[in-house]
Amino acid sequence: MILEMKVPSPGESITEVEIATWLVKDGDYVEKDQAIAEVDSDKATLELPAEASGIITLKAEEGDAVKVGQVVCLIDTGASPPATKGGDASQENAPKAEEKKEDKKEEAPKAVEAAKATPSGAGGAPTYATGTPSPAARKILEEKDIDPATVTGTGKGGRITKDDAVNAKASMGTPTGGNRGSERSKLSMLRRKVAERLVSAKNETAMLTTFNEVNMTPINQIRNEYKDAFKAKHGGLGLGYMSFFTKAVVRALQLFPDVNSMIDGDYKVSYDFCDISVAVSGPKGLMVPVVRNAEALSFRGIEAEIKRLATRARDGQITVDDMTGGTFTISNGGVFGSMLSTPIINPPQSGILGMHNIIERPIAVNGKVEIHPMMYVALSYDHRIIDGRESVGFLVAVKEGLENPAELLMDNNPKKALEL
Repeated sequence: MILEMKVPSPGESITEVEIATWLVKDGDYVEKDQAIAEVDSDKATLELPAEASGIITLKAEEGDAVKVGQVVCLIDTGASPPATKGGDASQENAPKAEEKKEDKKEEAPKAVEAAKATPSGAGGAPTYATGTPSPAARKILEEKDIDPATVTGTGKGGRITKDDAVNAKASMGTPTGGNRGSERSKLSMLRRKVAERLVSAKNETAMLTTFNEVNMTPINQIRNEYKDAFKAKHGGLGLGYMSFFTKAVVRALQLFPDVNSMIDGDYKVSYDFCDISVAVSGPKGLMVPVVRNAEALSFRGIEAEIKRLATRARDGQITVDDMTGGTFTISNGGVFGSMLSTPIINPPQSGILGMHNIIERPIAVNGKVEIHPMMYVALSYDHRIIDGRESVGFLVAVKEGLENPAELLMDNNPKKALEL
């Protein structure tokens, strides 16, 4: 029986996918549920499992765009699995090994004959390939670090003479002998969609960015005091910075609800919940899964959900549903060493917070200079819906929450907030 495998729908609003990679070859025997291909949609890369066991016949090439419901391969379910050859394999390989030995024996006399053959010109005088330097010329060129291939020889047969080497000049700014290769590869559908959305965000929003800085000492003090107990209590879960930032963002969004709104044509859509998109890096590039109803999650809940989503992104198991929605985005460029950046809005959202690396810097505290771990933070926002007062006020509220986490984020009870 021949089974037609069709492209399943990876999610709502997706009508087309692209064959990113075939994991099997035409004519292979595949097992039921075996991953046979990776397909790209405009939101995620997903694996395509075999619907039955049998011999596969591919009906689409890598890079082909195929409609949802289109047949991409056939599986002959009546075919039997290939029999293992066992000991026959060694017998089959034996003649090949002997052939290789015979080839090597034949190559040896040829090499000897080639070595004996001395090219000569008229009268037995040796001739040289064009561009071959004389011993003296070679030494001069090596001292001047000049590639002989860049020098035109004036000697017999184009040979480079000593005078040619003396008069040769090193090239100024022109590569001489370095690798000049290039490669052209098609962007995945996901990457093309990301590019399209980024350009759209720049072209279709009135995007501005405002900056501030955060003294991370209070958060570091809490983490240093409670992180071991938190990890022991919650099954090895780490107490990172993202839970503090998510809590601070939720508080700021509730104080400045315009930042938690979106434009839909001539209307403003506001939300009474906070679905926080968290930018994470995966094997297929940047992914932005969503922490749903972050306002209802504890520190432990936020850390556990971010860890789950990051693991799925790293393992290539992220789904469209994981990345659908989101009312605000947090992007942490600091993990890559970024000191300051202007993050791009994740449309149709109206704001994105950029975190950066933490560096000890001198700051004024009560009239005295002290060294503290400082982080620059940036808020990019759509000025069509968010005014300067809201944007600056929102970022100040984030700063306040991060610099006074015990009072503003933990209700003056860190142990209870961390469920210790």
